[in-house]
Amino acid sequence: MSFVNLLTSAIDTARGILNVLILVRIVLSWVRIGKNNPIVKFIFDITEIFLAPIRNLIAKSPIGGPGMMLDFSPLICVLLVDVISRVLITFVRAVF
Repeated sequence: MSFVNLLTSAIDTARGILNVLILVRIVLSWVRIGKNNPIVKFIFDITEIFLAPIRNLIAKSPIGGPGMMLDFSPLICVLLVDVISRVLITFVRAVF
C-alpha cells in the first residue's frame, strides 16, 4: 500500500468514525441514558469539540438565538467534515 493510499484511507476512516459518533450522540440525546455512563460521556465529550463552535456560530447568526428549538450543529458538522475530508484527500493526491 502506498503512502498516498494509506493517508487517504486514514482521512476517510477518521471522517467515518466522527460521523458515526455524531449519529450515536444524536440517538443518545433522544433516549434517557444517564450522562454519567463513561461511554456516553466519552461520546459527548469528543463530539462537543466539533459541535460547540458550530453551535456558537449559529447562535450569533440571524437565524439562531435563544428561541431556536432544533440543533442543526450535527448536520452542519457532518457536512463540513465531509467537505474538509474531500478537500484533504484531493490535496494529498495532488501533492504526493
